[in-house]
Parts: sequence; C-alpha cells; structure tokens
Amino acid sequence: MLYCTLGSTGLKVSRLCFGLLTLGPLQANLPLAEGVSLLEYAVEQGVNFFDTAEIYETYPYLRRLLRSAGGKELIIATKSYAVTAEEMAASLEKARKEIDRDYIDVFLLHEQESALTIRGHRGALDYLLEAKEKGLVRAVGISTHRVAAVRAALEFPEIEVIHPLFNIRGLGLQDGTLRDMEEALIKAAAAGKGIYLMKALGGGHLLSQAEEALRFAFGRTFAASVAIGMRTLREIDVNVRLASGLPVPDDLKNAGTTERRLHIDPWCEGCGKCASCCPQGALFLGPDGKMHVHDDECLLCGYCAAACPFFYIKVY
Repeated sequence: MLYCTLGSTGLKVSRLCFGLLTLGPLQANLPLAEGVSLLEYAVEQGVNFFDTAEIYETYPYLRRLLRSAGGKELIIATKSYAVTAEEMAASLEKARKEIDRDYIDVFLLHEQESALTIRGHRGALDYLLEAKEKGLVRAVGISTHRVAAVRAALEFPEIEVIHPLFNIRGLGLQDGTLRDMEEALIKAAAAGKGIYLMKALGGGHLLSQAEEALRFAFGRTFAASVAIGMRTLREIDVNVRLASGLPVPDDLKNAGTTERRLHIDPWCEGCGKCASCCPQGALFLGPDGKMHVHDDECLLCGYCAAACPFFYIKVY
C-alpha cells in the first residue's frame, strides 16, 4: 500500500480510503461482525484511512475495529450537517462516544456548496476549531459536490481538508466542469489543503469502466487518497492493487463491480421528504402519487433512505 500526507495536516493516509457508507443501514446494512471483518481485512492489506459520516450510522463498525486493531494507528474522518456550535458539539460528542475514541482525526462540514454556505456554518466551524485546540479533533475541513466550495475553501485558511466529488466523467458535479474541478483542486493542494476524493465510480454509473475510472482517480497527484465503498474481500483486493498502481489479475477482474440500485417500496406514501434532501435532485413525485428516481442522476448516496420516515427506500 502507498501512503501520502494529507495536505498540511501531518496525517499519513493510505491511498485507498475505506468508505463506510456501503456497510451501514443506508445501503448494505451488513451485520456488525461481517462489516468489521471487512474492515479488519482492509487493515491487513495496508488500509489505514476510513471515511464515514454521522448520517451513515456506521460508528459501531469503527468502534469494534479500533478494539481489534492491535495498536495500529488508524485515521478516521467523519462529517456532520451541523450548522451551529451547539449542533456541532453534539455531533462531535456522538462520534467520540460511539466510536469510543477521545479524538476524531478529520471532522468535515458535510456537503458545503459555496463561501456563503461555509459562512452560514460558521458556528459549527468555529466549534471544530476550538475542539482542535483541545485535542479533540486533529484536522478540520469540508465535503462537497461543487467547484464553488473548493474555490471557497481557499478563502478559509482554517479549512485544512477537502473531500470533493471527482470522477473521470464528472458525474454528479453540481456546478462547473470536470476540468474546472481539477483546476480548483490543484490550486487547493498547492495551498496545502489535504484532498481525498469521493464518487470515483460515479455512484455506480462507471462500473462498466471501473478499472479505468479508478486508475484515473488514483492517478490524480493532487489527491492524497480516494474513498471507495467496498462490500466484499475481492473488492478490497482489487482496489488495494489499483491504489498501489499494480495490475489486476484476470481472476479478480470485475470483482469490484457489484451493481447497486435505489429501490423505493411500492407502498411509498409520496411525502417528499426524501426528495428534499437529495443532493442530485434525482427524486420526483410521479402521477401515481409515489416517489420515483431518475437512475441516471442518482449517485446512490442513500441520504434519501435516511430521510424516509417509513424506511421505504433502500440501496442494494
């Protein structure tokens, strides 16, 4: 496994970051023991960087992993939609308690859109900065699907880490072009921001060219790491090799291409709460009074599943 320093944070992370979204209740909903077994296997292969978020509800997997890690230094990043200092205090305390760790390595403001959005979350950001001074957080940053937010991060020296959507076709970008995003990220990296990418497979839309898409993502020298959701040992094997710049043996070809879809149960009541939180605007109310999805726009983040009050939405 190759390792890079995450910008100016001093954190040395594996080129492959294990994204926990796919393990939890918004997607595969793997039993705790099964999910932890996958994480442990990834650690054995050299992965030391793990990305999650409060909304993913995957802290229990990390809690168990840390207990079995045998003193290995693992880097954990999480995210929160908190806006105020009070909300962020609750988010940070929840993460520390449920992961059972005194500190969180990287804490991000979830899904920032622009300088205006970041300023709107000033209370939460300031709380994270105070927590960093106390040793409760080691680095502070943002996640985003927008070029504007990456550019905005350059205006905030206190933002040390950026977790942007980035893939070979620019799928899911909510503004600008792939070239715009790459240029912004290159500038951010040159300014000392730590970059780790998300959605390298475009939420599953790039599975037909998975190896090309992942090699493209891992080939971006401005990025320290690439976060990928994995559900099988074979997927881990493939992605470890790609992250290390190694060829993938024929017997592992297509092992990392488990296709997933968003499923809305037929008894959906059409309340629309899912659509209001979809970052891609992929959900719509059909003439039958039920919610439907534009599959070509959905990135399978599963945030709609978390919003559904009746648990009618699943990713599998």
